[in-house]
Amino acid sequence: MPVAGQLQPLALDVQTLAFVAICLGGLIGLYLVLSWLQQRDVRALAWWGAAYLIGASSMVLWSTPVPWLLLPSELPEALTFLACGLIWNGIRLFHSRRLLPAGAYAAPIGWLIACQFPMLAPGSHARVVAAALVVAGYTFVIAFELWRERRKSLFSRTAAFVVPGLHAGVFLMPLGLQVFAPDVVSGGWLAIFAMETLIYAVGTAFIVVLMVKDHHVHVYRRAAFTDHLTGLLNRRAFLESAVNLCAQHGARGGPVTLLMFDLDHFKSINDRFGHAIGDDALRVFAEVARTNMRATDIIGRLGGEEFAAIVPGDRDVAGKIGERLRSAFETAGVTISCHAIGATVSIGAATSHARVEDIDALLQRADEALYHAKRTGRNRLHAVEDTPKPAEVQRDNTIPFRLRKSIVRRPVPVPAEATSRLP
Repeated sequence: MPVAGQLQPLALDVQTLAFVAICLGGLIGLYLVLSWLQQRDVRALAWWGAAYLIGASSMVLWSTPVPWLLLPSELPEALTFLACGLIWNGIRLFHSRRLLPAGAYAAPIGWLIACQFPMLAPGSHARVVAAALVVAGYTFVIAFELWRERRKSLFSRTAAFVVPGLHAGVFLMPLGLQVFAPDVVSGGWLAIFAMETLIYAVGTAFIVVLMVKDHHVHVYRRAAFTDHLTGLLNRRAFLESAVNLCAQHGARGGPVTLLMFDLDHFKSINDRFGHAIGDDALRVFAEVARTNMRATDIIGRLGGEEFAAIVPGDRDVAGKIGERLRSAFETAGVTISCHAIGATVSIGAATSHARVEDIDALLQRADEALYHAKRTGRNRLHAVEDTPKPAEVQRDNTIPFRLRKSIVRRPVPVPAEATSRLP
């Protein structure tokens, strides 16, 4: 009998929690389906909405004591597995990965077959453990799919991994309880499971909404920073990325090289073949640049037929990259859109070892090298001499600072191989 003034343990009614979970899952499912009707381009919303509605249906079958038209007892678990598989495939679809329908339907079908054996009879501990393993496996692969997506912010990626991971941990608890406390599995575990389902439903819906928001932010940022014709960075985005890269490598004392590209006789291409073919030539160059540059290199379109790239490395490293790109575009430019064009590109390179250098000054030096390459025959790479490292300038303290600056900027003859044209 309760004693006045004494705290009593809170009793969780399983049926009430199950009813709330059913209503919540159904409402979230309808919300996601309606969101998909408004955003048809995000097809994953339809998969997630269907998963929540199927999950709510499975809880209806699981929680009601009245048999539903003599349906098999293993059907609620099978529907739960199907809902997990739909969520998993929805995440893969959202991240532009290949759908795996077999992964969504194999577990439910396999469960319906396996439950025909006596060892998985209704109410048995083996059945509880097996169902927990299946759901935990789904939640772990869902967490993996969310974690390996790198386009989202660190916060959303961490939350997307932690919530399914905790959910999988809760579903794995029956394995330990089966060994150390078997009475809990058939008693208080059901209340814990119902409460955890509520928390997971809300948490997963939060992750889904956050993923869609991040998706739209990514689309808008890409539209704002991408050149619509070539798909490369536009001028603003390239300059911002170049400044950041120079600051990072300059702080470590590493060199960076700026490459400037200009398509040779581009006006003549437009005049002879039309602006549409000229646009195709720009697209071909952009594709060649993406293919022949490293993942750490940054390339963008400055405007018209002018492009620029910032390369972590000295003049020799950038020279190899530039020559590889120049040679590849010379081959690809022979025929563009079924027209014998013979498009080529001239390249200017300027390297800096300075910790802090004005990006405009580096662009000017690379531009001067580019026009030297165009004056001396086009379809070639010309590199200006590197700026001396800060340590080399500081070694001679007898030189006044204003003279040191002029020495840094003084042009030095370039070796002949730097301007040679490859066959």
